[in-house]
Amino acid sequence: MTLNLVDFERKARSAVESFWKNREAAKLKQIESGNADHGERAGVTAGKNMDGFLALMLDVIRNNGLKDAEIHQGRTMLTLPGYFRPTKLWDLLVVHNGVLVAAIELKSHVGPSFGNNFNNRTEEAIGSACDFWTAFREGAFGAQPRPFVGWLMLVEDAPGSSSPVKDKSPHFPVFEEFQGASYLKRYELLCRRLMQEGLYTTAAVLSTPRNALETEAYSELSPMTGLRQFVAALAGHVAAEAARIGG
Repeated sequence: MTLNLVDFERKARSAVESFWKNREAAKLKQIESGNADHGERAGVTAGKNMDGFLALMLDVIRNNGLKDAEIHQGRTMLTLPGYFRPTKLWDLLVVHNGVLVAAIELKSHVGPSFGNNFNNRTEEAIGSACDFWTAFREGAFGAQPRPFVGWLMLVEDAPGSSSPVKDKSPHFPVFEEFQGASYLKRYELLCRRLMQEGLYTTAAVLSTPRNALETEAYSELSPMTGLRQFVAALAGHVAAEAARIGG
């Protein structure tokens, strides 16, 4: 069966445009209402910014053999049991005949603050994956094949994210590949290592400038951590699950 990548590049450009439009609309609404929660934080708390990428994932799933799968996007249906904590809220879950097929996280990071937020995102990604796979090992999802677990990060391409960053480690040296690496490069290294260590089936990072509101522009940092790799891996997993169950 040939995988259907659903014209993902065109849809990703539309998703990027929607991302910036939703942020700007949320900020404007907050400012007009006189609410103190305005500026960059308003764009984050809007909650709909990554919906374009969510729609892309839905197209991949529906066009690669699992048309009848339960695809959950509503908040009340997005929790899975954890091991170190009772539950974890995901952005997209796919269940078919009682089998967890996929769990996906869609994240974004916009300036001006990149340092602390990068560390928080990193710790969250690692912690969530460790919790998930330990729960899987302990039978939280029943006896089933390993599901697809994906993590996608969209980062603003700005001086603060693309410029070299210095670190202080007075007792032991920082790994060479991190020395002077920008936050975008650090996200790329994070994605590589999340996959290398088996914490995520695939992890991707995309960068996009603010003028993508007009241009729909986005960039990949490497083929290994790019959108094609993510979409192809998801499509392949869905097709394999459909073949396994005879769907």
